[in-house]
Amino acid sequence: MNAVQIVVVGGDAARVATLAREISEYGLDWRLQHAPTAGDVPAADAADAPEVLVVSARADQGGGLPALAALARRYPGSVRVQLMSGDGDGDLLDVLSNSHRVLNEPLEALALIEAVESVSELRELLEDPALKQAIERVGTLPAAPRQYLALTQLLRDPDSTAAQIAEVVGQDPTVAARVLRLSNSAYYSGGREISDLRTAVTRLGQNALRRLVLASEVFSVGPEADELRDRALRISQLAGKLLAGPSAELAATAGLLAEVGLLLPRSSGIDPATTPYTATGAYLLGLWGLPGPIVEAVAFHQRPATVRGSFWVTGAVHVAAALVNGREPDEAYLRSVGQYDRLPRWRELAAGTDAG
Repeated sequence: MNAVQIVVVGGDAARVATLAREISEYGLDWRLQHAPTAGDVPAADAADAPEVLVVSARADQGGGLPALAALARRYPGSVRVQLMSGDGDGDLLDVLSNSHRVLNEPLEALALIEAVESVSELRELLEDPALKQAIERVGTLPAAPRQYLALTQLLRDPDSTAAQIAEVVGQDPTVAARVLRLSNSAYYSGGREISDLRTAVTRLGQNALRRLVLASEVFSVGPEADELRDRALRISQLAGKLLAGPSAELAATAGLLAEVGLLLPRSSGIDPATTPYTATGAYLLGLWGLPGPIVEAVAFHQRPATVRGSFWVTGAVHVAAALVNGREPDEAYLRSVGQYDRLPRWRELAAGTDAG
């Protein structure tokens, strides 16, 4: 990348100066400056306006999620990185609603470089004129999953109740029926039958509920909808098992949407050799406003080495999609990220999703 203007909001100014020296040692013409608070960030029309915003984890030091949300509104075109403390256990989907990446604090220079370059490569893919022309030929695109987005917004509200959540789920009888059926399955029921939606919502839990609603909405039409939905749920289940902590839910959601590009009609004239379904699917998710790592995983899970850094969401979706579809994961990639030795165990997990 050429010269990049980076503003680190909050945290330690001395650490920012150290980061600037370390990044210059990588031969990058990136300019770092420190802003004590969000209000100190240069204006969007200023000569030194930020192309990249890095927000400290500490709200008491000028950073935190409130600062991130305010900056997302003021600088919608910037790359936004939220720093999190090592013991943070927040909901990544919530954090990523206002940021493109989440990195550990204290921030390492190489981690920042990899994050910014990966986001830039994804943007370059989604802004490719050939891809935009291919999407224009599709005509009417699948609508954004409104029920899922409404449910996600409600679940972010700590004051929301099971009754309110059940009301949203109940707006679609097909989704409500699937929620009831899953809550009464052997995995969740514990031998006690449930017949009301509010209890079913409570039993399933937020993450399983979000994925089920998302799958029901997205894969709801077309002759192959049932097959796509069942395969999506298997990829989701496996991908979520390959990462730990909050990243597991992120991988499960990305896995659920890995093949969403297959929903676009074949009659559109899109050539899969030049415009693969992974790119069209990522473009669609970008229009829907889903978090960057999910869009990135959909775009690059068939060629995960494109994404710099350690084994994360794209890598987990790559392995899950390959194994569920009977393909071999990229051995060279898995060796490069130090995960090849785990492949036999992952095969066993994939066999378990087949059985389930």
